[in-house]
Amino acid sequence: MPSQQLNYSPDFLKALEIGRPPNIVKLFPNSKALIVSGKVIDRAMIAKGNAMTMAANGRNSFVIRGALKAAQKANAGIIIEIAKSEGGASAYCAVNYWNIATYVDAICNELGITIPVAIHADHYGIKNDKDIEAAKIEIPTMIDAGITSIAIDASHLPDDKNLLANIELNPFVPKWAGLETEVGEIKGKEGLSTVNEATFLIQGLNANDIFPDWIALNNGTTHGIEASDKGIQVGLTVEIHQALEKYNLSGAQHGTSGNSSDRLREIAAKTHTTKANVATALQMISWGLQVNDYGNTILDDSGNFIKIKDSGATEEMWDEMVEYANSKGIKGGNYKKLNLPFENKLSGQPNEIRERMVKGVEEFVYNMLVNVLSAKDTAPLAIEAILKAGSYDLGHKVGRIEDPSEWTASKINEKAKLINSDKGPAGDFDD
Repeated sequence: MPSQQLNYSPDFLKALEIGRPPNIVKLFPNSKALIVSGKVIDRAMIAKGNAMTMAANGRNSFVIRGALKAAQKANAGIIIEIAKSEGGASAYCAVNYWNIATYVDAICNELGITIPVAIHADHYGIKNDKDIEAAKIEIPTMIDAGITSIAIDASHLPDDKNLLANIELNPFVPKWAGLETEVGEIKGKEGLSTVNEATFLIQGLNANDIFPDWIALNNGTTHGIEASDKGIQVGLTVEIHQALEKYNLSGAQHGTSGNSSDRLREIAAKTHTTKANVATALQMISWGLQVNDYGNTILDDSGNFIKIKDSGATEEMWDEMVEYANSKGIKGGNYKKLNLPFENKLSGQPNEIRERMVKGVEEFVYNMLVNVLSAKDTAPLAIEAILKAGSYDLGHKVGRIEDPSEWTASKINEKAKLINSDKGPAGDFDD
């Protein structure tokens, strides 16, 4: 339905007038898409209580479209995101940090989407000093292109360097933007985050007037295809969230695809998590592959993906994708690298095929939002938060608690030596 035929509520129109950040207003001055700061979505989940929304990794245009349609149907605020490995300078997806907002804005206007949406740069990875210097140039360009929320992920580094990297890069993130920080690289049961590591990071940030909206942990999950049923360690997450309670942080749950619906409901009910990242499941569903009820891809006896007939891409297209993967030695979770070479080919399929790719994503995301994450009807709460603040900038949830004199660079280095930290095995754990 074209946007001009919609009957917008007064509250929506007021939120549209005052709730879009300045980068979004500049980019899309005539838009009716309510693109907001990540802070707005976080506050909506907090207002509902025991709720988290999906942060859908838009690895292709079909995922973005399906996720937005599902959120509209669920009347839920949602986050559309892309990670550095997926959509950074060395991307394996056609969707990237610099065009994802344009995708979202165009689709919202085309379909008359009226729920609030944040555009999140997930896992903006910092692994060395060179990355820090590059980030000082790159982050402002991403904001210019419509990013309204960012995860500064220096979790690959030792604890002191992680904290110092967050401090050094903070001036390049607008104060109104959603901010996520991370402790413990996401790598499954190895290198689990500890209370001491998380407290060290958040205390140091607080002392330097940095107040993240979310903290991401290595709480036992992985990115990509979950190889075991162990998944999220709810008890560990509860313990860390309780230790950080006075800093008024929400949790960001990574690796959601590989965890059962019951475990995700438990995370929503028992922790302060408001953001649940889903990437691999949505990609696989858009292609038409068989997944279980919480998005973990099902393999046949030979370890191959199972293509559902008359679902997702055409059988001929899938055969071509498999042939390409085999020729490049691409297996398992690395099928994600098919996104870039096949985006245009998938977009060139007949309309009814493209629509069923979108429909599969929409149905999965809707079920997650309504029946698992408890995000239904959070859109009005997000709009209410904007109207209450009278601004696109909702401010911080907490003020400074820690003494800055105790968190200088030299003291950060000394404090870090007292932390018994296990970072787990080396390897590529991006996304």
